[in-house]
Amino acid sequence: MSVAFRRDGDEEHLEPRFELPIPPGPNLVTVRGYALIEARCGELEGRLAGETDEDRSKTLLRDLRYWRSRLTSAQVVGKPDARAVGIGTRVTLQAGGRFRVLTIVGHDESDAASSRIAFAAPIARALMGAEVGDEIALPGLGDACVISIEADD
Repeated sequence: MSVAFRRDGDEEHLEPRFELPIPPGPNLVTVRGYALIEARCGELEGRLAGETDEDRSKTLLRDLRYWRSRLTSAQVVGKPDARAVGIGTRVTLQAGGRFRVLTIVGHDESDAASSRIAFAAPIARALMGAEVGDEIALPGLGDACVISIEADD
């Protein structure tokens, strides 16, 4: 039999499991974001303690390594300045008669469904430092947007 058709075991044919990618740059988080990371670590530790399946344990350990590294590298950003857009700022955009509210947060706290965007997102980078009433051209929105801002709770 040819070596090409011989298989010693299933292990050599499994897809490799890579570590979860860590976003480049500083790990800036809001107070809320830091609490979410802490909670995620606690949840994973609890699930790992009761896990009996070896493959599932490996997956949980990989996830826990990611979240622990995010916790140790987290840099909590204080309350944002009420005059300029920063991390932790809720921004209301008005463009073409429509309003859109976004909150700028850290990478791990971002969630498009709840309009929380990471500070590294193109639209967030364009907004950083803007002040109330500024008109800014934003990627994907075409016309200039007028903004109002407030600190996120």
